[in-house]
Amino acid sequence: MLDQFEDHVFSCLGAAAIRLRQQDQMNASHDPIFVLLSLLIAVLGSWTALDLFRRVRANPGQARLVWLAIAALSMGLSIWSMHFVAMLGFDPGSAVRYDPLLTFLSMVLAIGATGAAFFFASRDNARLSHVFIAGSVMGIGICLMHYVGMAALRTAVSLGYDARLVVLSLLIAIAASTAALLVARREPSFSLRVIAALILGAAIVGMHYTAMAALELIPTLEVRLEPYGAPPYVLAVSVAGGTLLILLLALMASLSDQRANVISALEAGGVGYWELDLRTHALQISPRGKDICGVKREDDFTHEQFLFRLSPEEREKRDHVFEAALATGSDYNAEYCLTEDARWVNLRGRVMRDGRGRPRRMIGVILDVTDRHEAFAAVSLSERRQRLMVNELNHRVKNTLATIQSIARQTARNANSPEEFRVSFEGRLLALSETHNALTRGGWEVACLRELFEHELKPYSEAQIHIEGPSVSLEPREALALGMVIHELATNAAKYGALSVPTGSVHVAWALLPGERDADPSTLTLDWSEQGGPVVQAPNRKGFGSRLLHLSIEREMGGKAELRYEAHGFVCSLSIPLVRMAVVEFSEEALGF
Repeated sequence: MLDQFEDHVFSCLGAAAIRLRQQDQMNASHDPIFVLLSLLIAVLGSWTALDLFRRVRANPGQARLVWLAIAALSMGLSIWSMHFVAMLGFDPGSAVRYDPLLTFLSMVLAIGATGAAFFFASRDNARLSHVFIAGSVMGIGICLMHYVGMAALRTAVSLGYDARLVVLSLLIAIAASTAALLVARREPSFSLRVIAALILGAAIVGMHYTAMAALELIPTLEVRLEPYGAPPYVLAVSVAGGTLLILLLALMASLSDQRANVISALEAGGVGYWELDLRTHALQISPRGKDICGVKREDDFTHEQFLFRLSPEEREKRDHVFEAALATGSDYNAEYCLTEDARWVNLRGRVMRDGRGRPRRMIGVILDVTDRHEAFAAVSLSERRQRLMVNELNHRVKNTLATIQSIARQTARNANSPEEFRVSFEGRLLALSETHNALTRGGWEVACLRELFEHELKPYSEAQIHIEGPSVSLEPREALALGMVIHELATNAAKYGALSVPTGSVHVAWALLPGERDADPSTLTLDWSEQGGPVVQAPNRKGFGSRLLHLSIEREMGGKAELRYEAHGFVCSLSIPLVRMAVVEFSEEALGF
């Protein structure tokens, strides 16, 4: 009888176990709220990982390792958090507990596998094959994280797995990890990063639920576990909230690093950075921006202080350009002259709008363009100098050609032979040429008076020449006129005067007298005195030299010329106001021909 009773009891328990297994398999489910929360964590984690991986590649040395650790922590933690939240939404039909050690180990696996994959994929010499290996390691680590996490589950239901779905979940994990690394190595646009984050997040969640589909639940006859601790919703919100907070902090650190790198690059290029709040008009400006505005780096610099540095005209221009940028959305680009130190700055900016399209702030750069304006001013002063030079050259060429023509005809009339004509004509041309050379050495701006005398009297004995006078710089017209006069004086002295005999001498002296008033020009007084030469007499008629002298000194230069034929020799006294000359064309009529 006892044996029959025992057989009946075990038969009833077996039937109950079968019914319990069927009942539990039917009741196992996933809470949709937890599914959506896990998907959100996976997508945000993928976005954060893609952004942080860019910081890994953008930073060298020690900084790269720091960002690598942050990226691995963010990605691994988000994957583990997604898994843990999804598991909290899983109801196997029995109370659930988790082994703390295995749960912690699953988190370490996720972070470690992600860190190792990021390290090898972010190397500068990493090839495509390395990326695929790193993606495989990362996928295997994520799968291990999942199944170690499942092993941490303590419940009255026995867990089994479908090998085919386990393999499929591993392949999904490897594919998602490899795709994440491939996208992270590129420099995708914002829209592409959004799409990549959505796909990768969905792939990671898909891997998790594929692995969950491989789960086979087998009820046991053990006493069911009673739930303890915080409710699943509280745990899920806590874990998700903590993870999202960490991801947010990581993104803020990434943005701060990007901002610091951009400002550093701008500073290295001599460019300042600024931001203007369009509601409060609060101005933020980088240290280099303060330097450009002439402000100490440690001092505050407000928007009102900047506007105060503009002249009323510049302020009006600024308001017009600024309002146009706000109204049309065009870029703000203008140059202003700061009144305090006459410094030119170029401000460029762009309006940033909120979700409703309202302008909220403007960000931009500031450049010191003083050198450019000074260069433009110098260039403008130079095309003007060139224009004056061209005009002067045109006038001087025509004047010189007329002079040469007149010199040739007058020399030919007075020459007794072709050889005499050649010698006289060449001498006068050389005098013109040497004056031009002297002006060329002075950049066609000035010529030295002493140089003109020394060159013209160089062929004669030093004992016969005495020159004294201060340094005097002549303008082109003055130099050309005096150059011809000096040549005629030297030529006449050599042919008829003191330089025609070894005992004669020439004394040249000049002085520079200031004007009676500051606005009056200085006056050059010059005396040419000959001694020891043949007896001289006043000529019966004016020759070429005397006509040229009176034309150059009196008509063109507005001075006075006095010729005296004294007992000791010829004397020429000149008085010339400098930088006050009329434009006189040389012609045969002007020379009296």
